[in-house]
Amino acid sequence: MSFTNLYYKRTTGTPKACYVCYKPTTTVLATINTTDFIYACPGHLTDPGFASPVGETGDNVGGGRKLGLSAEEIAKVKEEWEEQQKEKKQRAEEKKRAEAEKKMDDEKKEQEGKKDNNKNVSKSSKTGSGSSSPATTPTPATPKHERYTLHRDFFAMRLAEHRKRRQAAQTKELAPRLPVVPSGSIPDPWPVP
Repeated sequence: MSFTNLYYKRTTGTPKACYVCYKPTTTVLATINTTDFIYACPGHLTDPGFASPVGETGDNVGGGRKLGLSAEEIAKVKEEWEEQQKEKKQRAEEKKRAEAEKKMDDEKKEQEGKKDNNKNVSKSSKTGSGSSSPATTPTPATPKHERYTLHRDFFAMRLAEHRKRRQAAQTKELAPRLPVVPSGSIPDPWPVP
């Protein structure tokens, strides 16, 4: 099971040894689902040889500048993308409205059929199903912790450590199923007369 090189800075209640210098620290870098975590001093978090902070949206613009794109080009592409997203959203809303209208028409036809067949109007046929507005779902809260990526050598060490743990667990699981070494004496295949 591998994990991405994206760690969130968190604080713990009990100090443990730093991964690099072994000084007690309460600062932890942990992956989003805490598959991996590393205790690290705040001083090591500023060291680019250990970890680099990952910016928010400004980091994407910086990546565009590395490719030689100007701010105007980036803004233009961003605007086009936003327009496309708006159009997609409008089409989805129109599709939902069309489906809702079709459903309402089907219900009306069904209700008219019931009126003709029964001649008794029930309360359920009198009440119409109003167009319900789509429920707004709250957007999931993104973690507010600082984000870091480990230097490739440290990340490789973390992956190797997890691989060793996984292999040790597999070995422990497999060991009871392996055959045992025979005990007792082995008969001599060519007895001497």
